[in-house]
Order: sequence, then C-alpha cells, then structure tokens
Amino acid sequence: MGCSKNLVDSERLMRMLSDVGFKPVEADSDEWLDAAPADRYVVVNTCGFIGDAKEESIQEILVHAAERAEGSIAGLYVMGCLSERYRDELPPEISEVDGWWGKTDWPGLVTHLAERAPATAPYDRVITTPRHHAYIKIAEGCNRMCAFCAIPLITGRYKSRPVEEIVEEVRMLVGRGVKEFNIIAQDLTGYGKDIYGRYDIARLVRAISDVPGVEWIRLHYAYPKDFPMDLLDVMAERPNVCKYLDIALQHIADPVLANMRRHITAAETRELLAEIRRRVPGIHLRTTLMVGFPGEGEAEFDKLFDFVEEQRFERMGAFAYCEEEDTYAARHFEDAVPPEVKQARLDRLMELQEEISDLLQQQKVGTTQRVIIDREDGDYYVGRTQFDSPEVDPEVLVSKEVPLTRGQFVDVLITSAMPFELIGRVADANPQPSDDADQ
Repeated sequence: MGCSKNLVDSERLMRMLSDVGFKPVEADSDEWLDAAPADRYVVVNTCGFIGDAKEESIQEILVHAAERAEGSIAGLYVMGCLSERYRDELPPEISEVDGWWGKTDWPGLVTHLAERAPATAPYDRVITTPRHHAYIKIAEGCNRMCAFCAIPLITGRYKSRPVEEIVEEVRMLVGRGVKEFNIIAQDLTGYGKDIYGRYDIARLVRAISDVPGVEWIRLHYAYPKDFPMDLLDVMAERPNVCKYLDIALQHIADPVLANMRRHITAAETRELLAEIRRRVPGIHLRTTLMVGFPGEGEAEFDKLFDFVEEQRFERMGAFAYCEEEDTYAARHFEDAVPPEVKQARLDRLMELQEEISDLLQQQKVGTTQRVIIDREDGDYYVGRTQFDSPEVDPEVLVSKEVPLTRGQFVDVLITSAMPFELIGRVADANPQPSDDADQ
C-alpha cells in the first residue's frame, strides 16, 4: 500500500523471501489460487500517511483477517508505516494477524518465517515495475518537521544510504535491463548531511549518471529550503539526468508557510524557482500544493491561485488539508476551514492547472520528443518523455505504423495534444530495436 518508497521495501522483501525458499506471487494469480491453504501466507505492507491511506490499509488487513479466521490462509503478517505508527494499538484490535513489523525492522519477518536470516545484499530486490524502469530509494526518514506531516513520527530522523551502495544497486539493475531510474526519498535534497556533513545529492546524481547503461535519472521529492544549488549544474550538464524536478512547495502565502513550519518565504520561493529555470533551461517542474491549512483565508488562497497562474507549473497536484493526530498542526491549530470550502478551493486550483497544462502541452505539437515505450494499449503504444514520471504524469500515445517494444526509446513527432496526453507518430522510420523484445 502507499508510495513508491513502500514499493521498494516490498520488492526487497520479495527477494529475501525468495532467498529463503518462499515464492512471492501476485494476489489472485493462478499460482495463488492453486495453492493449498496451508501454503498461503499474506503480507500487507501498509501506509500510514493520511486518513484515507490509513483506512485503505486497515480495510486490506481486515479482508485477509477474515481469510485467516476461516482457514483459507496459513498466516497473515503486517508491516510498514501504519504498523510502525500504531504498534501498541493495532495488535489487540485485530487478533487474526500473526505478526506485526514496522517501517525498518521488517526484515525480521523473513527470519521469523524461515527460522534463518536471508543472505541477501541490502539493496537486492525483485523488480515489480516494468523491467525498463525502477525506483531507487536513497534515504529513509525526514528532519524537516513540517507542521502537517506525520512522516517523521513514523520513519524517524533522516538516514542516508552511502553513495557506493546506491551506485552498486544501480549497476545491478542496469544488468537486469533497467534504463530509467526514479530517485526517491522523503526529502531528496537533504541527502548526505547525516553521513557526509554536507548536502551531497549532486555528487550522488553525478555518480549514478556515470554508470554505463543509465539512460534517464529523474529526481523526486526535493525540499525548497536549503536547496543544494550545485545539483542544478549536474542537471544542466548531464544528458541522462532528466530536466525534471519534483519539488513540493505546499503554499505561497507567508502566514500559511509560517504556520506550516516550512522555514521559507514567498520571496525566497520565487527566487529559487527563477534560479532553477535560469540554470536548467527547459526544465519541467512538478509541485504539490495544499489548500485549507490553518491560517488560509480567502486572501491567502487568492495568493496561491495567482502564484499557480504566474508560475505555470508543467506538473502540479494539490490536496485539501486533513488534520493528522500528533502532528504540530493538530496540537497547535484549529482545523477551521470548512470541508466544502476546502473542496471548492481545490476544484478551482485544479481547473486552473488543467488550463495551464493544456496550453503547455499544445506547445509541444510539432516538436520531436524522445519517448520510452511502457506498454501497448489498443490502437497505440503508450510511453513517456523525460518530463513524465511513471503513473503520475502525462503519457504519449504513439500510433502503430512502426512496430515497437516495451522499454524501447524512440523519437516521436507530436501531432496533437490534450491537457494530460500527447499523441504522435514515430519520427524515424527505422528506430533502433529494444533489447527488451522478450517482454
């Protein structure tokens, strides 16, 4: 359940389980359905970030708790953020669960099941994404302590992985056919300070880009305060570092930013965005914004609305504030903005962004974009440009005049556009074949 960081943990767990004699399979697959109940074990990797995610995780656990009670599975185990956050509260409530593990001690689940520890490299894992792209988690935890966020309560302080270990993981994945690497952490730009005494994300990205076979590197979840500007030099200089940056800004009105404990002002935010665009021409910025946080009146929301109109973000998501227990905001502020007002503001903001996205997408018509093919869907191949992260960003629909395969890079002439999709055809009549034709 939850984010791509959890996905990486699940992939590592699958490798460890394989190494000690278990066979991870997809739920409802033929292998699962054909197995005897005594051979079936369920592991739920939970999310505990916001209310909806917690509820979804609880419901998933309850589905399998019913299976455990009726004897159709031999064991039920829970790990991840929700069980980390509610270690004391959950076990008495759901007695059908055979074992609970948290966000960092979950390898103990493997030892528990197999009665021996797996001999697995700390970065080895099964890839569950399409083989040509993977997520690389470079750190765990967060030191920022934003008022609204429960993540530090779950994951603890920031813990970077060593550069050498990450690069070795990338080399291993290149050997398995991965070409595109999405670099993730709760706070990407905080990388390295805890183990190297300095923000060192630029050195890490440069080292990854040096690995032969790495075609695309995409950066997710940067933080605006103390942004390491040397990262921009790497992005500008290295052709395999995508001109894409995911940087959550949350708001622009100074009173709201202060209440959020973001430690940055509106003026500093605008200066940073201008410098990023100046030093990395053509960059596409993805951001996340929040409406309805305590202190946001109509005047503050108007500033946020005007900011989006002014900045014309290539990619933007937004959500309404939801109070999370034990956070600074829950302890110090009243959640005073009515739900219907939050929703109305959210709708206005997303309608504006759709208009902006449509205009920016239309500007790509007539251009040629390098596209990686993800899948085939009806009359089209479906792929993405360097400006599009898997699952969250627009896609490119490529007509089938030329046979293509998953994982193939191809130049595509964009012939039309919609707010969240581009349509095109192969620009080169003889594109290079992919080495992933077996997929």
